[in-house]
Amino acid sequence: MSHHRLAPYVREHTNALEAALSALRTELELPGPYPEEAVRDAEAAVASHELPEADLTHIEFLTVDPASSTDLDQALFIERDDAGYRVLYAIADVPSFVRPGGGLDAETRRRGQTFYAPDGRIPLHPEVISEGAGSLLAGQLCSAFVWEFELDDAAQVSSVAVRRARMSSRAKLSYKGVQAELDAGSDNPVLQLLKEVGLKRVELERQRGGASLNMPEQEIVQLPDGGYRIAAAPQLPVEDWNAQISLMTGMAAAQLMLDGKVGILRTMPAPDERSLRHFRIQTEALGRPWDGKITYGEYLRSLDPTDPRQLAILHSAGMLFRGASYTAFDGTVPDDAIQSAIGAAYAHTTAPLRRLIDRFVLVICEALSNGRPVPDWAREALPSLPEIMAGSDQLAARMERMALDTVEAALLVNHIGQEFDAIVISGSKPQKDNGNGKNGNGKNGNGNGKNGNGPSGVIQIAEPAVTARCAGDLESGTKVRVRLISSDIATREVHFELLA
Repeated sequence: MSHHRLAPYVREHTNALEAALSALRTELELPGPYPEEAVRDAEAAVASHELPEADLTHIEFLTVDPASSTDLDQALFIERDDAGYRVLYAIADVPSFVRPGGGLDAETRRRGQTFYAPDGRIPLHPEVISEGAGSLLAGQLCSAFVWEFELDDAAQVSSVAVRRARMSSRAKLSYKGVQAELDAGSDNPVLQLLKEVGLKRVELERQRGGASLNMPEQEIVQLPDGGYRIAAAPQLPVEDWNAQISLMTGMAAAQLMLDGKVGILRTMPAPDERSLRHFRIQTEALGRPWDGKITYGEYLRSLDPTDPRQLAILHSAGMLFRGASYTAFDGTVPDDAIQSAIGAAYAHTTAPLRRLIDRFVLVICEALSNGRPVPDWAREALPSLPEIMAGSDQLAARMERMALDTVEAALLVNHIGQEFDAIVISGSKPQKDNGNGKNGNGKNGNGNGKNGNGPSGVIQIAEPAVTARCAGDLESGTKVRVRLISSDIATREVHFELLA
């Protein structure tokens, strides 16, 4: 859309950008280098690690991740089984590397998750585990929690079990590579079945009223020369199919724990009537009304994020995905067990290298699946995990937003006064409702911001893929012409004005 070809960022601002990103770590008090005690714990665990007796090395697992990933949590194998399917899903055996009560255990609880900062990842575990012995790297003999599913012809789960076993991935594949291979008519049976099962699981999600917010996400990419760019692209179909296997596993984990009356779930309430009413008003104003005759999940899947008005609808749909939390229980099953966007009970269990809670869920599920008592250390941790994860999630979200704002400012700082084509994703013209405006007073809301007291909204330009506040009388979903009036790397603020 822009008539200006923007460089990744201008060299004379490199130092300012690096200083701002470094200051972000200090401002947010992000974790620093790993403590020596925790590193020693990790190195000792790797040196003394023993593989499980159960042997699944004959299974031709493969991993599908972003091309640059080296902390590989999951490996997949699918085959036909009579009229249905057999799915084996191997998850990195992180618990076998973390001694309960040790230095590494304490540090992972302090961190909660891996933080993906643009100037370097802050890992949950030392790299000797997360990118070495604990990662399901191709050709490496690994220990894993292997979930085994039997599915019927509709890809509905008919049986599930989980056990520890030794395995070895045959190949490390990327989303883009797999999508290209499938589009070209791949003869790889596992990839063919990933698509087949994935599509059927999407249909099951539709039937149970689940919802996915599949809009393009802005991602900060570090370039080989040290610069940065911001990429925004729609999700590839294979990412959705792969995610359906992970969701299936999380649903199975939740059911195991509910049946065993011990565990921790990821929960989210259904959207309240006010949010649904306001969203319906937004869809009417943007020319693609949702009448409520189909679920909002079905409606969202029908939207095209390349259409400006439909992209604005996807942004406004964020109001329907609020209130996610963690619910721990031991002995009494919670009443609020459903994750509404999934349409079922759900638990995090497929990313233990990158998220603390999965380590505990895996151990609990493996014990319950095999009729053994849940280890005391896992049971005793349950009450503390919701607070740890909530704090970690909030910190990660703040870091991602502030880091993106910083890089956006750096990409635009040499273009003040220039004009751009843009899409209005959050307008300054609120639709009539009984509530208090759109999405609050943040970057995507209708507050007055820091750019005066006049009307303003949020716009998105195409290159670089930047969202920012814009002064003017804006209508959601419209294409507009704007001028950049300020960009400050240190304060992370970018402002545009609407051209008449």
